[in-house]
Amino acid sequence: MTYCVGMRLNDGLVFLSDSRTNAGVDQISTFRKMTVFEHPSERMMVLLSAGNLALTQAVQQIVCERLAPGQTSLWNVHGMLEAVRVVGDAVREVHARDAAPLKEAGIEFNCSFIFGGQIRGETMRLLHVYSAGNFIEATAENPYFQIGESKYGKPIIDRVISPSTRLDEAAKCALISMDSTLRSNISVGLPLDLLVYEANRLRVTKFVQIDQDNEYMQMIRNTWGARLRQVFAEIPDPTWRDAPATVHTPRLETTRCTPVRAPLPAGLQTDVRTTGPSPIQLVAQDD
Repeated sequence: MTYCVGMRLNDGLVFLSDSRTNAGVDQISTFRKMTVFEHPSERMMVLLSAGNLALTQAVQQIVCERLAPGQTSLWNVHGMLEAVRVVGDAVREVHARDAAPLKEAGIEFNCSFIFGGQIRGETMRLLHVYSAGNFIEATAENPYFQIGESKYGKPIIDRVISPSTRLDEAAKCALISMDSTLRSNISVGLPLDLLVYEANRLRVTKFVQIDQDNEYMQMIRNTWGARLRQVFAEIPDPTWRDAPATVHTPRLETTRCTPVRAPLPAGLQTDVRTTGPSPIQLVAQDD
């Protein structure tokens, strides 16, 4: 499996991907999931992939090899919507060839992509391509996409990212999101590829490959864990309705309520008249 995230902000784009793939606990390998298409001053596009590695590599190969004269490719389309259709068409081509044999083998056709960038003459775009070859675009209300093992890293992004977030803050948020995923899921692993694109530059502006020795990633791992424990400790424990507390203490329970209880079987019915202590029986003794 893998985890990838792409963010579209007012100032640019942020892309982050891991590089782990596994087909079982004893078949773990490293394959980079980020491919960059860069023609400086003309266009800069990034493709992130997740899912069945054979399928994503097949799609990537088709997209990269469409170079014949007169053939529509990422290098000659006039806009990002045309470019993402090239990716979608490649997905459909692989599906037409491989979906049926995979189904016979009991394997799902599983691949997804984040595709984003900018072509000279238009604004930046960020798109999510599904396994059917269709796609959706990021908006101001939803300025990011995740693919792969997304659930562990989603909460921090939801709380932090908006279109006005600065690029460095967004990169930090993406790395914290990745760290949470690395912590909770063994199918995601180092090294990471982080690319930050500044709007209208039409070339890669910042890129780093992050391994286990990266000082900044080690700092995030240590600091984020420590601060989470600190914040957790600072949040008061629950205060119940019948517990003494000051006036402004937020209470967990303010009114009496009861859970939904399953009915007791007939043989276990409790006699309310005999629920108190059993009476003491005195044994008479002979004089």
